[in-house]
Amino acid sequence: MASTVVIDKAAPTRAVKYGSMSRDRAWALRWSYFFLTLFAIFSLVPPLYMLITSLKSSAEISAATNPWWVFHPTLANYIQLLSSNQFLRFFWNSAMVSIVVVTITMLISVPAAFALARMRFWGSATLATGVFLTYLIPDTLLFIPLFKMFAVFGDWTGIQLINRWYVLLLIYPTLTVPFCTWIMIGYFASIPKELDEAAIIDGASWFQTLTRIFIPVALPGLIAATIFAFTVSWAQFLYPLVFTTSTDQLVLPVGIITTLIKGDVFNWGQIMTGALLGAAPPLIIYAFLMDYYIAGLTAGATKG
Repeated sequence: MASTVVIDKAAPTRAVKYGSMSRDRAWALRWSYFFLTLFAIFSLVPPLYMLITSLKSSAEISAATNPWWVFHPTLANYIQLLSSNQFLRFFWNSAMVSIVVVTITMLISVPAAFALARMRFWGSATLATGVFLTYLIPDTLLFIPLFKMFAVFGDWTGIQLINRWYVLLLIYPTLTVPFCTWIMIGYFASIPKELDEAAIIDGASWFQTLTRIFIPVALPGLIAATIFAFTVSWAQFLYPLVFTTSTDQLVLPVGIITTLIKGDVFNWGQIMTGALLGAAPPLIIYAFLMDYYIAGLTAGATKG
């Protein structure tokens, strides 16, 4: 039996349609690159200007020549700051505060998020929402009552916490714990219930379920919360400005401003240098942990 060849007259139209879709994707890609380029320029211009200024001497900065070019580059600003015991003290205080605050935050927020996400009880949903709303209260409304509370506590007990860097260990968790708890609630809630139900049937306790199942599976959430807690602790400015005044008690953001600005004299070279050096630790952390953050380690948790 002879075969019949059927010619699809709609094929040219379909080709044009596909070509139109391809052109739409091409234009969308071009616009994406255009806006990404604008965003990159907008984001990179300030640190570039800071780097250029940090390589200038005070005389060149005062000369008001081309602000985007270094005629006589120098590392004097970096050498002066890195050899300054005062600056190193600021750096040490910030590192200690950030590390301890991150530890406290994780020890509180992880069990709290696990309880709110998995151990259902009356009012758990309302409590979870209240935890997040607590984070939304601005610092400018909290620092005055907090200062009054610590001042009264010192008068009653004789333990002075004001003007001590470790007072920040009690204050910063009021910022980091609510938001980190909210982040972890979302990650724990996304884990299939079959995992913890199987663990409980096998005789695991709630603590074992948290440490052996939920924490390994929710590692991206832990990393995200850790990054947030460290960034807030490292870059916080208002609280250390209010609660610490002595030079040896200051952290890096406040120490740079209070020691390098004297009256109406701004040491712009060292200010920009200090800001760049201060931004280095968070930048390094993001560079090493962002891959884990976006890896999506929860994929395939129910396989096998």
